[in-house]
Amino acid sequence: MVDVKPLVDALVRTRRGPLAAGAALGGLALVAGLAARALRGPITPESAPAPAAPVVNEDEARLMLRAMVAATLADGMIDKDERQRLDAAVQASGLAKDGAAWLEAEIGDPVDLDTITDAVNTPEQATRIYSAVRLSVLADTLQEREFLKRLAEALDVPGEAVARIEGELAA
Repeated sequence: MVDVKPLVDALVRTRRGPLAAGAALGGLALVAGLAARALRGPITPESAPAPAAPVVNEDEARLMLRAMVAATLADGMIDKDERQRLDAAVQASGLAKDGAAWLEAEIGDPVDLDTITDAVNTPEQATRIYSAVRLSVLADTLQEREFLKRLAEALDVPGEAVARIEGELAA
């Protein structure tokens, strides 16, 4: 089995925009931080706890990556820009051969929402999965936006948390 944490990390780091600076800490740390803030709501500097290391194990990272691929394929195709991001993430991860083979297999048989939700055990994990997918997908098609909506609903990610994630991505 391929260790996909570096691949998830690299894919999140390919995101463009204001949150990209946060990826300097690592893509998984960015996902964990975004999810934690989304669940807790705004925190004042005085009440903010010290940042913790991401609590993403290999199984969760694999589920994140599978959900990212499924979201990317929600519109039935991977366009040129999406393909370039995926290929760049594979190269940046250091898993070129094994990572590419694993990714191609996943693209050929993407996971469904039931499989994703069945593997999630806590609200925190659900929000991390949603955050990772939202960070990795540009949501530039109606089908991708609909997939994200269905994913949030299936994972029972609170509407306020989804709104906070969207707010941070738009900032």
